[in-house]
Amino acid sequence: MAVLINDTCINCGACIDECPTEAIVDEDDNPTDEDIYFVHGEKCVECVGHHDEPACATACPTEGCITWDAIGESSEHREDITDEQRSNKEAIVE
Repeated sequence: MAVLINDTCINCGACIDECPTEAIVDEDDNPTDEDIYFVHGEKCVECVGHHDEPACATACPTEGCITWDAIGESSEHREDITDEQRSNKEAIVE
């Protein structure tokens, strides 16, 4: 992973429209079968090279819904995010 959408997701679609790498899928395509949107970690680059912060989190109307997660298999991630922030699943935007 890179960012994580948690169970407070209201399935509004704002994050999908903002993702520059098409890493986010809706609840119908969520491989965990949860009724929330899902971020494919191997595709998510935390918007490095695209935006100053993850665009999905700034577009999301639900406070704390999108959090930092462990660095995934993608080629890019934000170097300024600590392991503690990731392990605590800190909200990207509050």
